[in-house]
Amino acid sequence: MTIRVLIADDQMMVRQGFTVLLNTQPDIEVVGQAVDGLDAVARVAELKPDVVLMDIRMPELGGIEATRRITGDDPAIRVLVLTTFDLDEYVYEALRAGASGFLLKDASADQLAEAVRVVAGGDALLSPGITRRLIAEFSRLSGPPRAPLKDRVGTLTERETEVLSLVAQGLSNAEIARELVVAEQTVKTHVSRILVKLGLRDRTQAAVYAYETGIVRPAGY
Repeated sequence: MTIRVLIADDQMMVRQGFTVLLNTQPDIEVVGQAVDGLDAVARVAELKPDVVLMDIRMPELGGIEATRRITGDDPAIRVLVLTTFDLDEYVYEALRAGASGFLLKDASADQLAEAVRVVAGGDALLSPGITRRLIAEFSRLSGPPRAPLKDRVGTLTERETEVLSLVAQGLSNAEIARELVVAEQTVKTHVSRILVKLGLRDRTQAAVYAYETGIVRPAGY
């Protein structure tokens, strides 16, 4: 099945460059471009892409609010945030707003295509090491655990809490299965139940949640 992509960036060269790169892939089609956040929201409603490549800093409406509106209207649409710096405070806010991951703008053609496939397939933690470091850093800066969120932790079983902690540390399902000495399918079931119980849409939001509630604390703190 072809993955339909919308590219939202206020720089024409970025839009056109990514369009050319992605359209060379047999399983990916760029169905549209947007010049700012407002345009992105409108184009998504019109074209219903599977994945949106979203620049953070755009005029009219920034990528964070555009992400929040898009994922709020249709949780099935995946947003992949484009940024210049891996430790970017706006990326963290975009993850909280519903983005499924992020990609540096200097990524190679292969990395770009694989990133689109990863988020389209529902696997949210793109480049786990970088994402984990970013989440840990900015959750540390955001202060103490958020009590309203923490109240929901009590709905998780002990094993589900353990799995959530490992997800937040960037482990894949296979790695978690090895760590807990269980079947990978069992881990998938736990992750699905965690997302339902906590009202989260994917693994990235689960990782953000784990840090913000104090289930996992940044190293050294």
